[in-house]
Amino acid sequence: MGIDNKKTYMKGGDFMKKVLAFVFLVLFSFSVYASAADKININTATEVELTHIKGVGEKIAKNIIQFREEHGDFKTVEELANVKGVGEKVVENNKESLTVK
Repeated sequence: MGIDNKKTYMKGGDFMKKVLAFVFLVLFSFSVYASAADKININTATEVELTHIKGVGEKIAKNIIQFREEHGDFKTVEELANVKGVGEKVVENNKESLTVK
């Protein structure tokens, strides 16, 4: 009356497939979360956070904050090009890492 190991446990290959599928799922989920979390919200970012935008130093970061205070929140990322010192090229190069939400 022993337990038949073939029926009780998965075969080695099946087990590894399930483990790899699980690992892939976890890593994929984390990468999706990380990419959303890594975006810089140009409506709420501090001066230091704004300097993480490629092509934006302290002076331009201050210009962004001043523009935001004078004109209100940005409605689109593209509006960032209206800030003195920020050109369309800076916006285009950083579009994927910026948000207004």
